[in-house]
Amino acid sequence: MAKLLIKNAEIVTMNANEDVLQGDLLIDGSKISSIAPSIDDKHADQVIDASGRTVIPGFIQTHIHLCQTLFRGKADDLELMDWLRTRIWPLEAAHDEDSIYVSAMLGIGELIAGGSTTIVDMETVHHTNEAFEAIAESGIRALSGKVMMDKGKDVPAGLQEKTEDSVQESVNLLEKWNGHDDGRIRYAFAPRFVVSCTEQLLVQVRDLANKYGVFVHTHASENRGEIAIVEQDTGMRNIVYLDHIGLAGKRLILAHCIWLTDEEKEIIRRRGVHVSHCPGSNLKLASGIASVPQMTGMGINIGLGADGAPCNNNLDMFHEMRLAALIHKPANGPTTMDAHHIFRMATIDGAHAVGMGKEIGSLEPGKKADLAILNLNHFHCSPSFGSDPISRIVYSAISTDVETTIINGKIVMENRQMKTIDKNSVLKESERAISRLMKRTGIRV
Repeated sequence: MAKLLIKNAEIVTMNANEDVLQGDLLIDGSKISSIAPSIDDKHADQVIDASGRTVIPGFIQTHIHLCQTLFRGKADDLELMDWLRTRIWPLEAAHDEDSIYVSAMLGIGELIAGGSTTIVDMETVHHTNEAFEAIAESGIRALSGKVMMDKGKDVPAGLQEKTEDSVQESVNLLEKWNGHDDGRIRYAFAPRFVVSCTEQLLVQVRDLANKYGVFVHTHASENRGEIAIVEQDTGMRNIVYLDHIGLAGKRLILAHCIWLTDEEKEIIRRRGVHVSHCPGSNLKLASGIASVPQMTGMGINIGLGADGAPCNNNLDMFHEMRLAALIHKPANGPTTMDAHHIFRMATIDGAHAVGMGKEIGSLEPGKKADLAILNLNHFHCSPSFGSDPISRIVYSAISTDVETTIINGKIVMENRQMKTIDKNSVLKESERAISRLMKRTGIRV
């Protein structure tokens, strides 16, 4: 196995002590083999001189929609249900195999360029195999699944499924992709939200997730209109209902969780459910601000996610970290959501959310070599003297400060040059694909 040595770096480990070290990091195959003040380069097949650079764990995005990247800028300034019904659902229904593939590649390119190395991704109803192909080729680490929708009003015909077809296609994809490339790709069942799913489907998802030992990834309590529909249909609020049917547990990841009662927060805490906080999306769709400080204080594990490109409009963890740090301070005080807390959410807490806390999320010997090398020698990050390195990253750094991204021990971007994705081709094909989809739907912006 090839050995890669990163020398002379500032290393933000995010280990239990959150140590920031100066020295070298040796990668052997897919894992970090050692971190030390100095490692002889005779041990390495390749050496990266990271003098004046900062090495961080790769970011873990706990809620992403790669299938929506093509829709960036096509659904601005709308409320959630209108956003879905008038733009997103029609565009998703218009997707073909080529457009899903290029949409995924476009999103993955942006994620890698911004230092994100792991994603929790929710695709659309059809052509999910092509998204998995893009994930496999790009080298990103992913927990992904096809969206499941066997219910709902104002849903385009192209997104309407029969329960048994939705379940069978999901299982087929799981059996093909779960564990691919030594576990770099894992499957997660992805019922869209309770509004879009019958109880029959959700109960089967529960049982199949238990059978295969995989995660379930869904939306919950993002919008008050959504909650009203769920209450009308089930007689219960979202989280109470999910718990009632046995879906609430340690392998459930819930995106948003903005409008929760104390009872629902307690269910999440008691069941060990993971929450994905998506501040950029929540603000743009005017959905609201989640009670993250309170939930964190209760011991609920919370990661960060950008959501989709048409409701953010980027997939930039630096953007999400800064927003997550700032939006909670006016109501809770300036020391709330401090930089270290935010950086944990973007790294090790995200790792716990995907069940990989012992494998990713921090830079330690024996863990997977998922990391980013930052160049913070710019006007917007200087001076560094006397600054907390983590605060500097959370409050000052931007995505273009990422020079090199390494996933599973492989360099996927080096000196801002993509290694696994043909950038020019993806950009060109993206324009063609969205033009095709908009003609199919008749949508005009």
